[in-house]
Amino acid sequence: MKFPAIYGILVGIMMFTQWMFFLANEQVPELQTEPWRIATHLAAELITAAGLIISSWGLLQRKEWSTKAFLFFAGMLVYSVIVSPGYFAQQGQWALVAMFAILLALAIICVIIITRLLKNQESNHEP
Repeated sequence: MKFPAIYGILVGIMMFTQWMFFLANEQVPELQTEPWRIATHLAAELITAAGLIISSWGLLQRKEWSTKAFLFFAGMLVYSVIVSPGYFAQQGQWALVAMFAILLALAIICVIIITRLLKNQESNHEP
């Protein structure tokens, strides 16, 4: 359970850091051209990042709610890492596309680990 927790915290922090860097350096031209679309995209990304950090902290603390919460936010992350590389592929930034592929593979591994954990917990609670 440590791997998904550490992964979630690191990815959540990376997501916040990436967006803060892009915004601080005015590298989000969509703020001028598509402000509504980028605002909703940013909201989804920041909610995903916060949810990953909080649910991952819960995993480390063995909080009962954390496994299902982590799965929810990992699902949001999976969507994000599938959609986001298109932007970078369009610009020919293949290293970033590869990074998203790695993040996707690791997210899937985390989902499998947490799903197995939930399955084991449920089978241990059967009468």
